[in-house]
Order: sequence, then C-alpha cells, then structure tokens
Amino acid sequence: MNTQSTTTHTNENEGSATLALCRDCGARFSGTKKRCPKCGSPRLLSHPELDLLQIAHIDCDAFFAAVEKRDNPELIDKPVIVGGGKRGVVSTCCYIARLYGVRSAMPMFQAMKACPHAVVIPGRMHEYVKVGRQIQDEMRTLTPLVEPLSIDEAFLDLTGTEKLHHATPAEVLADFVKRMEAEVGITMSVGLAPNKFLAKIASDLDKPKGFSVIGKQEAKEFLATQPTSIIWGVGKVMQKKLATNGIRTVGELQKADPSELAKRYGVMGVRLAKLCQGEDERNVIARQKAKSISNETTFSSDITKYDELRHILWALARKVSDRAKKAELAGSGITLKLKTAEFKSLTRSRHLADPTQLTDVIFRHANELLKNEMPHERHYRLIGVALNNLTTAEQADPTDLVDADAEKRAQAERAMDSLRNRFGSDSIAPGVALKAPRYLKSR
Repeated sequence: MNTQSTTTHTNENEGSATLALCRDCGARFSGTKKRCPKCGSPRLLSHPELDLLQIAHIDCDAFFAAVEKRDNPELIDKPVIVGGGKRGVVSTCCYIARLYGVRSAMPMFQAMKACPHAVVIPGRMHEYVKVGRQIQDEMRTLTPLVEPLSIDEAFLDLTGTEKLHHATPAEVLADFVKRMEAEVGITMSVGLAPNKFLAKIASDLDKPKGFSVIGKQEAKEFLATQPTSIIWGVGKVMQKKLATNGIRTVGELQKADPSELAKRYGVMGVRLAKLCQGEDERNVIARQKAKSISNETTFSSDITKYDELRHILWALARKVSDRAKKAELAGSGITLKLKTAEFKSLTRSRHLADPTQLTDVIFRHANELLKNEMPHERHYRLIGVALNNLTTAEQADPTDLVDADAEKRAQAERAMDSLRNRFGSDSIAPGVALKAPRYLKSR
C-alpha cells in the first residue's frame, strides 16, 4: 500500500510492465528501480492499479503548526504546539513535538510535561482559514468534485479529468502537492484509492509528505490485519461492544455474517459489513453550504456569575454576527452551548420567526437561554453561541412590528459596523461589551 518503492506488474492492455512515476520530477519509466533514472529521487510511485484509481484524500501535515513555521522560519527546527492555557488542549503540534509524545487534543499540562521546551502558540484561526481556503481553491482547479472535511483536508474525485489535464490522477496529485509546497509553503499527504473510505486510510499511512495507494484488489487483505478502530465511526464505545463479541480486527468482522451484524448493531452493523470488505459507495460531494456559524471560548478559570458570562456571550455573538455578515448569510436558529467544570455539555436552542445576522438579535436570544440556566449553581468552563438554519442575507431581519425599538437597534448596529470597517474592529462597541474580560481564549 505504501508506494515509496517501485514494483512491476503487467498492464492488461499493453502486455508489459506498467510505468512507475517519480513524485519529484514526474518522470515515467519501466522497471523496479529504487531511484528515478532522471533525477535520482527515491520518492517513486508504482502500483498495479495506479493509473486506474481516481478518488483521493489530501490532508495537510500538522496544518496549524506548519502555517506558524512557514510564517516564522526561526521555528523550523523547534517543537511547536498550537494551543495554550493551563486548562486548554493541544490543537495541533508539529512532528518534532510528536517525537516527545505530544498529540492533538492532549491537555496542555500533559503536553508541557512531555515537552517542556516546546514553543506554544495560541493560534491564528483567521490565518489558518485563509490558507485552507487558498488550498481548497487550488484543489478546485483539478476537479469541481472537492469535498472538504475541514480547513486542512478534503476528498477529490478526479474521474474523467485525464483529458483536461493530459495526465492521470496520480500524476496530477503528485504535481499538485509539490506545487502547493513551493507556492503556499505547506506539505501534504495523499491517499489514492477506489473509494473515500480507503483513500482516507491511505493518506494517513506515510505522514508527513506521504503518497500511499490502496487498490481495490488488495483492500480486503490489507484491512484484515487492522484493528476495528480504523473504520470511521468505530470509537472506544463501539470497539468495546465489538470486543465483547470477539471482534477486535477487521478480519474478524469480515468473517461475521452481515445479517448478524445488522441484527446486533443496527444501521452501524450494516455499515460495518460493507466497510470491512473495503466497499464504500459514497460519492465525493462538492462543498455544501455551511449549516451553522459558531464561536466559543474556554475560560482560564471557572465562571459562575451571570454578569461575567453575559459580557463574554456578547463578544461571541458579535463574532458570529461578523462572520454571517461577511458571508452574506443569516440564520433562524440560535444555540447556546455551556460546559460545566465536570465537562458536562449543555445545549439550549430556539427558533426565530425570521432569519437574522445581527449581533443584537443573536445576543438577546442567547442571553435569554443563558438566564434560564443561571438558577442552577454551576461552575462553567466554556460558553459558546451558534447561528443555525442558515439562509441568504436577503431574507434577514425584516421590520419587527412587535418590538418598536428593534429597527433603531438594527440601524445603530449597522452604523457601528460601518465605523468598525473604517477604523478597526475595536473602535466602537456598545456598553455591554466594555466589561468583557480580556483573558479569554477563543476558538
């Protein structure tokens, strides 16, 4: 599956050895050479199905940390952790930090214990989003069928693009990641396979800067030796359920009766029966519209007082509003998210009569939801707000016939937006924002 070394195989149409591909110079050649005869690179691709596979998964390597190292060359040889706060978690860490045992989602105190000399960076989400969108825009020059999973990874379906690019999908992908490294400064790993399930697995086989292939013919044999956790949706709970029934590897799943799996595990059982055989009928779907716009923050110490939470909530509502306005979107649903000191998550939602993109409306409804939770004496470590049921901005915020002051507040907010666009985001704000704490870490 890992295609760093070459292999030879017979091409049914030509009756001769299939050409290998050099990832660095793009040369094609026959044989089982360990290095490219043209440029000397050992980074070669050769696989019996290489020219037949068209579904890819591209994943940027340690993306947040890679952007930070790109923008600050002094960090190149240092362990970098993007995250922060004594109660926060690691968002991303570079591969040097991973050598010390640091991992994504690890509590920061554990990460710093494992790698005390690491450089910790709070993160610049706006910059990561900008670079991620730039890369995704470039992906769409390869094929319109790009399905982002997050800002740093996506599926691509290159079916039928050979005539457009005058090259096979493997050649197009090899050139693309090389070009992105040169032009954007970000390295990527690629998985090429007959379907999405296998492509995503393949992209993780040889990080960083990997290019791995899993073919249709070998998929079942390859999967048989893997733990059940390699299958999407099989988390720790599902792993325990399977293990209870004597199933710990995908190979043991392959031997199970599909009808029995469906009986025991319902819809998940039907899904397992197909994926364990390497079968995945899902199509790559071009980017769909965002379902929500949200913002949340984790506190450096627990908060219990409503007044403190209210000011923080206003700042989050403004960020959500700003993003909605920039994207020319509005939403008719408001969701408040809270997390207690015991890590219990609480979500409270309400539906609006009309879509909105105004800070005033988002905050007022979210604040009412917050008030309803305050009689309970809880310590909160996180608060967030989301705008849901998105639609176009043309339908946003019609005149409110019930609230006579709503139009005045809307006009005042738009006037403040205009001033902030001219003089900076912090140039003016209503009174509720002035007491907002400065020590928060947004994400």
